[in-house]
Amino acid sequence: MKNIFGRSSFPVPLLLYLEWVLLAIALLTAFSPLPYTQSPGGEGYRVHRQIHRPDRPETVTDRPERSPYPDRPQNRHRRHYRSRRFPLGILVSIGSLGVMGLRLPERSGRPAIRWVYIACGFTFSWLAVVFGGRGVSFFSALLLVVVIRACLLFSWRDRIAVAIFAYGLFLLWVFLRLRPLADNWADPIQGLVLTLTFNSSVLFGLVLLFILLLVGALLSEQESRQKLAEANQKLREYAMLIEDRAINQERNRIAREIHDSVGHNLTAQSIQLENVALFLAEDKQRAARHLQQARELGKEALKEVRASVRAWRSHPLQESFGQALSQLISEFEATTSVPVASHLQIGDTLPLDISIVLYRVIQEAFTNISKHAKAKKVQLIISENNREFYLKIEDDGCGFNPGQNTTGFGLQGMGERVMAVGGNFSLNSSPGEGCKIEVKIGKNQDDDSSSIG
Repeated sequence: MKNIFGRSSFPVPLLLYLEWVLLAIALLTAFSPLPYTQSPGGEGYRVHRQIHRPDRPETVTDRPERSPYPDRPQNRHRRHYRSRRFPLGILVSIGSLGVMGLRLPERSGRPAIRWVYIACGFTFSWLAVVFGGRGVSFFSALLLVVVIRACLLFSWRDRIAVAIFAYGLFLLWVFLRLRPLADNWADPIQGLVLTLTFNSSVLFGLVLLFILLLVGALLSEQESRQKLAEANQKLREYAMLIEDRAINQERNRIAREIHDSVGHNLTAQSIQLENVALFLAEDKQRAARHLQQARELGKEALKEVRASVRAWRSHPLQESFGQALSQLISEFEATTSVPVASHLQIGDTLPLDISIVLYRVIQEAFTNISKHAKAKKVQLIISENNREFYLKIEDDGCGFNPGQNTTGFGLQGMGERVMAVGGNFSLNSSPGEGCKIEVKIGKNQDDDSSSIG
């Protein structure tokens, strides 16, 4: 709820409405007609009660009559004078208490300011009682307003202290009201008044306890909702961050797919075209074969592009892993004339995600060997044990310095693919000593994902 200064004083609107209701009750009670009577001469009336005497018949009448002993001082509890009242003072006191509620001190501010604020609330409440005279009955409503505000400003310990002080003020006010009746407690009517006063004191204490618990529960709920809103805001921020990260990962995945599939075919096509240029003058028939293979590779690259555009999530293994790997080795040997010594020791089933990773790593390694290695032979080993899958690709080519190779997207893509499935990727190479790639991917015994043989 926003106040006139644009700042939030009451975190729970229900408390503000409750305060308004209590202030309205106090105003209506303060300016309602008092049920006291007064004689024209200024003396009060005495309710006649005939005391039983043996020599008189017992009569009871509720007709007020004048005291038969006007010259004797009467008991104070039998005289009901209208106390002096100052309506303007009552209105100013209650109005000042209400205006104070338009802006509460900051709970995170200095404690002295909050205590002065509550002390001013008690002061205005007591001034309203003083200006209202002995017959006022709105003091409890004003005390409840001050206690509600204290609950908004203090912790539980200070709230209880303010509530105890408010209850002490209430008991003091009750004592001052009952003091004129102290000389005749034997009167049954005064005993009834005392009983009702005691009950009202207990009831006010229970109301204070209820207000403390109610406001505490409402503030706790408000705090929980605020924390939930903050958590939701952080969750939305995290969701946006994860979405951006997922977009980047998908972009990288698409780039790897294009590089691994289309790039491989285009590289092989480029080699075939170079062979065509090499044998065109000497052996036209052989040049024609290389040209035909280049055409086929171009068609395959175009097919890969269309397939990637049509479904980026489709995996390259439309058949078994062994068959796809054999076809990849045959294409590499036919294109580069470099023999591949392969040793495959894997089971009948291989998880789909791992098979795609291994296939792409081998495909990228073959592409790099055909483009840069100038190798004479290549060794390929795939095995598995109870804990992990193992892949090694080694060539005897010219090698390179991995620390100086900062532009090779293919090597980076291989490492990203392996790490995406929780594996380890290592590359060892040096100039003149070939290159060795090793991949280790741990097995997940609880993985029930689809597999490919």
